Amino acid sequence: MGEMLGAARIGIYPGTFDPITLGHLDIIRRGAKLVDQLIIGVTTNLSKNPMFTPEERMAMVTREVTAQGIENVSVVGFNALLMRFAERQGASVIVRGLRAVADFEYEYQMAGMNQQLNDQIETVFLMADVSLQPIASKLVKEIALFGGEVGDFVTPAVREDVVARVALMGQLGDY
Repeated sequence: MGEMLGAARIGIYPGTFDPITLGHLDIIRRGAKLVDQLIIGVTTNLSKNPMFTPEERMAMVTREVTAQGIENVSVVGFNALLMRFAERQGASVIVRGLRAVADFEYEYQMAGMNQQLNDQIETVFLMADVSLQPIASKLVKEIALFGGEVGDFVTPAVREDVVARVALMGQLGDY
């Protein structure tokens, strides 16, 4: 599978983005510099017990990327094997963010499996910005559900989305 000279380099940044955090936006901003076109692949992944529907997450990611003014990014939903999705999008790169050693072990195993499925698609790891390393969507949701402030971890618009969703779901107790 030879690469045509001058062909656009397409990257995929897959994730649940439930909700999209400042850490995700940092990886998107930096990942977009490495490729001609970065596709944010928003996965269904019901095993993660999402707070937002896939459509809500896609709209949230689209709004946040647009607000950042990043031109070469698009948002696509998918519910398939990542490598099949990447192949269908014509991608040659998978972009992944790393926060900690625990992330590395999981991501290293995933990259190895993905390479077995298609060795023409490279996985590129970007280290999270030091100030953003502790941020995880799961923790943002937990903090919000217990009435904590999440404004340091997400944009103001995403904070509003999370607060509104928690109000609908009902805040958890204080004990």
